[in-house]
Amino acid sequence: MFTTPAVLIALISGLVGLSLLLLFLKPLVGLVIISEKEVGVVVKKFGPRLAAGQLIALKGEAGYQADTLAPGWHFFYFPWQYSVRRVPVTVIPQGQIGLIVAAAGGTIPPERILGKVVPCDNYQDARKFLMNGGEKGRQLEVLTAGTYRINRVLFTVITAQNADSHEMAPSQLHVYSITPDKVGIVTTLDGRSIDDGEIAGAIVDGHNNFQNAQTFLNNDGRRGLQEQVLLSGSWNLNPWFVSVEQVPMTEIPIGHVGIVIAYVGKAHKDVSGEGFKHGNLVEPGHKGVWVTPLYPGKHPLNTRILKVELVPTTNIVLNWATRTESHKYDAHLSPITVRSKDGFAFNLDVAQIIHIGATDAPKVISRVGSVQNLVDHVLQPIVGNYFRNSAQEYTVLDFLSARSERQQEATGHIRKAISAYDVQALDTLIGDITPPEQLMLTQTDRKIAEEQRKTYEIQQMAQSQRQELVRATSMADIQQEMVKSEQGVQIAELKAKAAVKEAHGDAEATKLKAMGEAQAIQATGQAKAKAYRAGVEALGMQGYTAVQLMQIVGERQVRVVPDVSVSSGAGNGMVDGLMGLLLRNEMKENGAAAITRTPSSK
Repeated sequence: MFTTPAVLIALISGLVGLSLLLLFLKPLVGLVIISEKEVGVVVKKFGPRLAAGQLIALKGEAGYQADTLAPGWHFFYFPWQYSVRRVPVTVIPQGQIGLIVAAAGGTIPPERILGKVVPCDNYQDARKFLMNGGEKGRQLEVLTAGTYRINRVLFTVITAQNADSHEMAPSQLHVYSITPDKVGIVTTLDGRSIDDGEIAGAIVDGHNNFQNAQTFLNNDGRRGLQEQVLLSGSWNLNPWFVSVEQVPMTEIPIGHVGIVIAYVGKAHKDVSGEGFKHGNLVEPGHKGVWVTPLYPGKHPLNTRILKVELVPTTNIVLNWATRTESHKYDAHLSPITVRSKDGFAFNLDVAQIIHIGATDAPKVISRVGSVQNLVDHVLQPIVGNYFRNSAQEYTVLDFLSARSERQQEATGHIRKAISAYDVQALDTLIGDITPPEQLMLTQTDRKIAEEQRKTYEIQQMAQSQRQELVRATSMADIQQEMVKSEQGVQIAELKAKAAVKEAHGDAEATKLKAMGEAQAIQATGQAKAKAYRAGVEALGMQGYTAVQLMQIVGERQVRVVPDVSVSSGAGNGMVDGLMGLLLRNEMKENGAAAITRTPSSK
């Protein structure tokens, strides 16, 4: 559907005319127009007078009226009778709160400092506030983020924007935040006083972490330090009602337990049992030492009403010496001065190793109060007195020489003594022993003299051994000659025996050879005889003999014809024979020489 220009012109003309008409009729009909972001505060000019001390009119009296004008048209508020003030609505931004101060109402009782909360639609209905017993002054209830139509004559709203003009810090008008790993310890500023003998108000239910202040007071919440704490988060807290202090959570480190000593809570009721006569233990939530320890971790505890005593559950080393462990429990311990049986005073360094079980820790704290008290008031006298008493039974030198035995005795005695305090003694160790200087000087001189004596004895022994070595060497040389002689004799004997053996062998060989030759000759003779008989039988005696004779002449090269023949004819027979003999010999010699030279000439 489209509107023609003529229609628009007519409509605009009508509106303009209506506006002019309203402006003309407004005084006549008492018209008041309130916009969406305004609140109309009405002041009546004529009417009955307000009672003394009354600021807001509830029954048509002259003055400020309790009821305000909402956005819209309101008639019959004639200018000659009413005056209407237009004020902006109250806006509380996100993350902030608004505080209220009432200018009228009943009187706050002396035991309280803030006006009670009454049904009044978050202070937007002033009539309900006054009719329901609202009280004059600072109010318990706060305005959270939002938009409110509040009668600014009756109520003053304090926000972060105008906090400075009311002597407040803008941060106080912000939603209160508890950071992680911290707890908020609360102190309430309103309510009845805490009972005598108590240091904190008991935990009250239903007030939504102190955000509903009226419920807290209605349930007998007390003014002052509170048992309950605020945990991490954001809270709409009235800074006129509560003060919050943020503290770190209680951390129990690894290797420790936390023993809680509560100063507030339910009535004391001992649960330690008949066997424990040296202290009292209570269940959590009661006054006293809690029987249940806190184990490693972070715990949101109110450290203003609880004390947490850390107890190491690992082995604790305590030094009666000049050194100190990192836990510092032995910072006040020093070497133990003792006196021996022979009247000498000397110092001992002692280390004691103890262990406190997690379940025994509450008993230890209930008995002595802290681990430091255990060291100072229990372990120090037990260990110190034991060694002072024990040292009197031995001389200094005996104590020094038998330290391991003294250590074993100390371990057994101290273990039994401190077990009565629910503490385990694991070991007792004796460290450095500092004997008297004069005694040690004498002992040192004696030791040096003894060592010198030993040195002389060793040197004397060395000389004796050297002499023995020389003697042994000489004897060895003599023995070597003797051995050579003995060996020569033995060799001669062996050679003689060998010669005898050899002679005997030669004799045997000769004997055997002779026997062999005899046998051979005999065999040869027998063979020759046999051959001779066969020859004789074949040739006859004379024929065989001639054959044998010719064989002998051939084998022995017997000359049948002489080399030089001398005849008895003419000439010199003897001389010719001699010359022939000489010539034969010369020829033999020349032939031998020629034969001798022949190989070298090749």
